[in-house]
Amino acid sequence: MEGFRVLVVDDETDFLETIVKRLRKRKVDAVGLTSGVEALKYLEKEHFDVVILDVRMPGLDGIETLKEMKKKRPLMEVIMLTGHASVESGMQGMQLGAFDYVIKPADFDELMEKIRQARERKSIHEEKLRRS
Repeated sequence: MEGFRVLVVDDETDFLETIVKRLRKRKVDAVGLTSGVEALKYLEKEHFDVVILDVRMPGLDGIETLKEMKKKRPLMEVIMLTGHASVESGMQGMQLGAFDYVIKPADFDELMEKIRQARERKSIHEEKLRRS
């Protein structure tokens, strides 16, 4: 997955650092941020193929962050991270344009497969836009 960029947004720093480190070991260019506000500012100047976004964060939560991301970058693929108690939030995220959701604690292989699928879907959408 070289040349592929993933933004991970989660306020749990231990989880965030672990995911970013494991993505980098798999040759994914990964950046970790701890808030929705920080992510939105970062996305103004940087491009990512997929965003992994925690639903529950202080301040601007994942659902509101997703809404703002989709306004600015409708083709951005977003995978929501949600706890067992908030599966409804993951489903709500999908209704708002998220690609899918993963329940925390996330199985890393499952997350990698969702990232691969999201990347593939993004490539298909971009190809369709180039042709039209």
